[in-house]
Amino acid sequence: MNIVPKHIGCMAFALAMGAGVTAHAQSDSIVNVAFGTKPQEDVITATSSVNVADLMKKSYATSSLDESLRSLIGGYNGGKSVWGQDALILIDGMPREASDVLASEVESVSILKDAAAVALYGSRGAKGVILITTKRGANESMKIDFRGNVGFTVPKSYPNFLDAASYMTLYNEACRNDGLSERYSQSDIYNSSISSNPYQYPNQKYYNGNYLRKFSNTYSATGEIRGGNERTHYYLNLGVMYNDGLIKIGDHDKDNDLRLNVRGNVDMTITSWLKAYTNAAMLVQDNYTSRGDFWGMASGTWPNRFGVLLPVELVDPNNAELQNMIASATLIDGRYLLGGTSSNATNAIADAYEAGYIKTKTRSFNFDLGLDFNLSSVLAGLSFKTAFGVDYRAIYSEGFQENYAVYEPTWANVNGKPMIVNLVKHGNDTNSTNEYVGQATYLQNMMFRAQFDYNRVFGDLHQVDATLMGWGYQTQNSADANHDSSPIHATSNVNAGAQVSYNYDHRYYATVTGALVHSAKLAPGHRKAFSPAVSLGWRIGQEKFIQENAPWINELKLTASAAKLHQDIDITDYYLYKGYYGFKGDTGGWWQWHDGTAGGNTTLPKRADNYDLTFITREEFRVGVDASIFDNMLSLNANYFIQDTKGGLTQGANSIFPNFMNKWDASFLPWLNYNNDRRHGIDFSLNAVKNVGDWELGLGFSGLYYTDKATQRDEMPAEPYLASVGQPLSVAMGYICEGFYQTQEEIDNRGVRQTFGGTLRPGDLRYKDVNGDGVVDSNDRVVLGRYTPTFSYGLNLSARWKNFTLFAYGTGQAGGIAFNNNSYYCNGGESKYSEMAWGRWTPETAATATAPRLTTGTTANNTQVSTFWKYSTNRFDIRRVQLTYDFPTSLFNGNKVLSGASVYLQGENLATISPNRKIMELSTAAPQTRFYNVGCKLSF
Repeated sequence: MNIVPKHIGCMAFALAMGAGVTAHAQSDSIVNVAFGTKPQEDVITATSSVNVADLMKKSYATSSLDESLRSLIGGYNGGKSVWGQDALILIDGMPREASDVLASEVESVSILKDAAAVALYGSRGAKGVILITTKRGANESMKIDFRGNVGFTVPKSYPNFLDAASYMTLYNEACRNDGLSERYSQSDIYNSSISSNPYQYPNQKYYNGNYLRKFSNTYSATGEIRGGNERTHYYLNLGVMYNDGLIKIGDHDKDNDLRLNVRGNVDMTITSWLKAYTNAAMLVQDNYTSRGDFWGMASGTWPNRFGVLLPVELVDPNNAELQNMIASATLIDGRYLLGGTSSNATNAIADAYEAGYIKTKTRSFNFDLGLDFNLSSVLAGLSFKTAFGVDYRAIYSEGFQENYAVYEPTWANVNGKPMIVNLVKHGNDTNSTNEYVGQATYLQNMMFRAQFDYNRVFGDLHQVDATLMGWGYQTQNSADANHDSSPIHATSNVNAGAQVSYNYDHRYYATVTGALVHSAKLAPGHRKAFSPAVSLGWRIGQEKFIQENAPWINELKLTASAAKLHQDIDITDYYLYKGYYGFKGDTGGWWQWHDGTAGGNTTLPKRADNYDLTFITREEFRVGVDASIFDNMLSLNANYFIQDTKGGLTQGANSIFPNFMNKWDASFLPWLNYNNDRRHGIDFSLNAVKNVGDWELGLGFSGLYYTDKATQRDEMPAEPYLASVGQPLSVAMGYICEGFYQTQEEIDNRGVRQTFGGTLRPGDLRYKDVNGDGVVDSNDRVVLGRYTPTFSYGLNLSARWKNFTLFAYGTGQAGGIAFNNNSYYCNGGESKYSEMAWGRWTPETAATATAPRLTTGTTANNTQVSTFWKYSTNRFDIRRVQLTYDFPTSLFNGNKVLSGASVYLQGENLATISPNRKIMELSTAAPQTRFYNVGCKLSF
């Protein structure tokens, strides 16, 4: 399971998994924590860690925050999500994106979950911190590892849209439903159905082998070199990754992504009292893509309106004007003109052939430098560390673009054969030989930290650790004026902190932490705050009365923490404390003179001052337990937390200030700290290991159950059930659907008006008038559930038999809902029709219909969020299965070059288990995919 979640001594578990994780009770089991490391046994905050380097031996991944971590760490839901909030990601102590490094570069990942664990990181770390630590060298002879992979990506499914004949037939039905004349003749429908001439009667399909490959390819190779001596340790990683795309028409056939990465980490012992390290990494990414939104066209363009290609052989050869037009036109494969209409003068297929391409280039450079001073000569146990980091990233695109003409044909039957007798040209062909810079964005990231550490053990029983630190970073983004330009302010964090920890005999623990935070978003005099935290721990399993009376308990630790953190992450902009006035345009007003003959622009107040605007706080209490029993066969880590977020911003327009303060274009409303939220839940990791003969088996189950709700809001709801107080933060509000209107008499005589637009007819959805006022409007919405699942979990399985290792993991969720009220499920208007249209309401299918009636007009009434479209998002996904074979070491005895070899087969995103699997796997954009991979690893 490769997990080192602060909790458990799992030597047997680690050995069984081949993970190399040291036992909980071993003092050399080191976990990365805020601004330092601690022995696993001494960690008393909610901190979990995974040895990624060991995990990669049985579960190959490319992402540094691979989804498999969700099955190993309770409370982590992938990406940046820790306890349901977006955490700060630090790579070697520097704020960076997880995509900056690959899994092959990573030694370990630590998830700092509770407030006490992240207090030292100040405002920016107040929602959790993820520490990604890259690999380093060691005092050993040079070792080289090479890994190569070949994989392919296969779409899970494609949308199923109707063919041209079916679409036209049902569109005619929609016309009849609306009292309109039918648009399509029976002749057109018949000729489309028999494909008499696919150019004259198009039946345009996109999800097939004419445009798409069955799979795309991925290739990668990584080389790692490490080693060192007593003075210097080094680690070098060189990697390349390439993948192509699924679309194969035109320039899309060249679509690809290429990534090159180089990392070098060096540790130096300069003197007996001074050590240094330096990290340097370079990332080069090139992306080539043809122009045109193929997936958008495939899901949104009618199958019958025009053919994308017109064969020139079907153009009247005796029409000199048309032949001259062909002679000067750009032909596809020398045979086809591009088809189109005046309203479809461009399309994704034509774009792929003629419009050009975009090359996006990313260049990143990351650099860290650190010094570690041993000051024991001044005071025993005293040290000083400082580090500086700087990142540069440039993203720019080189574009090539041409305009092109499309042709709208007129068909006739000539001598019994279909022939194009006229062409209307839309647009013009242009020729260009020049690329141009289409976009340029830049990022600069700088970080500095310094800290004094004091670590002493007195009398072999009393251990005191203390840290005094300062930390700050600033990220500045800039962009060309055509792409959002540059923000005025950089993203910054500056704070100082202190932490003092004491433990007695590695049994009784206490830690006090305090951080002084600063925010430039607040007014002078309110820009500083103090964030305190305290943690307690008791390794009750080390007590004599436990060891004597319950020897089957290997480890039992109880922990608790409480903290109050201050943050400005949720203060969305600078100067919100400052009022301002506007004049003209969007920020001012225009007033009519009293005589009605003229008017003029005027200055208006737009916001009032509030110099008392302050930080948003996270107040939290947590208790935790770590246990392992029966010779570490079973191990558990669990944390229960209650968290209050107080002081969320609002302008008080609803319940705090009188309404005359916010009239017309003028506003005297200031921003206030008013809204409050509460979260509470439990995370857990439960692991079991067992050796049975030649088998080494392991099973892990991790999860997070949590709920949240608004506890205070600026609101005056029209109805009590519309209040957000007491409801989940991701509350889903919608209408209660009472089925379909069955007759016009029912609509006319109901006495209730629905206000969503369009003319109601039989087959439209009927909604409940909840408040009984005779009108169905926004005041009739009720709570239908919550979007965010309440329970998320992961399972992992390891089985080793001789030289074979099987690893599998999956993730699941429960308690959330979603709505499929989109144009794929509710066909209407001028949208393309999907297979769902067959389930539409008609008088004949009134008892069995699964979708509203078809209409050529608005579908606004039928696509409201309601119980009709509601579905559960409960699911379990089999994320990865990998089988690895490690060649026996005896094969390499005496080999002076090769010291080890492994091969593996892997599948990812293999299956979704859910009653609503088809809905959740459907994508009208790029498809969801499965990934299959074969790889090898060679050690030298």
